Amino acid sequence: MGTEWPRHGLCGTLTILLSLFAAFTPLAGSTGKPRLIVLTDIGGDPDDQQSMVRLLVYSNEFDIEGLIASASGTPGELKRSVVQPHLIREMVEAYGKVRSNLVRHHDGFPAAQTLLDVIKPGNPNRGVAHLGPEQDTEGSRWIISVVDRTDSRPVNVAIWGGAHDLAQALWRVHRDRSAADLGRFIAKLRVHSIGHQDDTGPWILDNFPKLFFILSSADSADVLGKTKGTIDRRMSVYRGMYLGGDEALTSREWIDGNVRFGHGPLGALYPPKTWTAPNPHSALKEGDTPSWFYFLPHGLNDPEHPEWGGWGGRFRRIRDRYFGDAQDRVGDAEDARATVWRWRPAFQAGFAARMDWSFNAQRAAANHDPVAVLQGDRTRGMIRVSVRSGNRVRLSARGSSDPDGNRISYRWFHYPEPGGSAQPIDLGDSQAEELSFRAPELSNEMDLHIVLEVKDTGTPSLSAYRRAIVRVTTSGQ
Repeated sequence: MGTEWPRHGLCGTLTILLSLFAAFTPLAGSTGKPRLIVLTDIGGDPDDQQSMVRLLVYSNEFDIEGLIASASGTPGELKRSVVQPHLIREMVEAYGKVRSNLVRHHDGFPAAQTLLDVIKPGNPNRGVAHLGPEQDTEGSRWIISVVDRTDSRPVNVAIWGGAHDLAQALWRVHRDRSAADLGRFIAKLRVHSIGHQDDTGPWILDNFPKLFFILSSADSADVLGKTKGTIDRRMSVYRGMYLGGDEALTSREWIDGNVRFGHGPLGALYPPKTWTAPNPHSALKEGDTPSWFYFLPHGLNDPEHPEWGGWGGRFRRIRDRYFGDAQDRVGDAEDARATVWRWRPAFQAGFAARMDWSFNAQRAAANHDPVAVLQGDRTRGMIRVSVRSGNRVRLSARGSSDPDGNRISYRWFHYPEPGGSAQPIDLGDSQAEELSFRAPELSNEMDLHIVLEVKDTGTPSLSAYRRAIVRVTTSGQ
């Protein structure tokens, strides 16, 4: 296109003030719900419809500002180039029929019309060859308008298919605006892409290197010198949604009993069959769900820190603000998929409960999430604790509760990978309301990520999480 592309951008820094003694501080973060734009290639693999059903029953947790129908299917999957926004409308209309039940269980569910208004068609033609002056779409223009709104919160973009409409939006802003304005535009974006499904993803990374971009793909290792063709793409982080762990929770029996039957018109639209090999069930896939799980506020994650992990997986820095797949060890397994499937019992229980909300008008007929309180803090934010090497760390879940009056239990555990060390930590009584353990003796400071899980006895049994980041300093610090 004869365009000179930028090679620099804006970066932010995070300053954390630490005490030398065992004090705690909630970590600063964005206020309000996360903003979310979804680009979906809906109309190909039916797992996009599966992910959309789940997203709609979690829509109270986000400000959903865009549902963009990008080119349907993966390249070559369909015989025609097409976008299918009508499939999104069908699902949102079904959501509208159950919303009156959902709001009896939790506030914040948007009106169906609010979601219908943000459904936009993208470009049916994909790839860099279709970027340029005559390639603006309703979807690409909408992305620009959302980012331009006066709102200090980041705009989170979950890419389920091709990145074409985001690429076109970036092309347009680069062409029409100053370098400073482009920098401000890019600084507001947080992108989580499920693979590179056409060449616009690599194009974005090449031309906007300061863009916050998570690539959930085993191919992200290629930039470190690994040879293409030797990578097992089934080992990608996002495939932990349906591969590894307890795969019975992805079975046809599970989705029929918890989603498809007896759960209203939205659940009835959940496709029962897709391609999940080597998972034998060929039922629940939802390969795109981790992209928005990553931004979901549930006390376990911080979207500004991909290396910390959560339901959407865990990622490592490749360069600048570009992140790729990381690995966790869970039991005898150590791979990227484990960063997602380790949480599957909890996120499947949460989905089942919300599907119960969608057809139960009576609040007493369904279960609701417990409330996890950490160090007296009732938010879902992270808590920073500082302690000297060898001193005792004390963490408290006092005040945690269950809105349904169910009994709750506690489980504390060390999540070693985010802190960069697998050194075993003796937590003592990890099922007590209050945790007390001795920080390890260290010659260099390090962080310990201690996770609290509060679990209720309802049906299904639901979990709430909090995370304490314990900075262990040495005696000379």
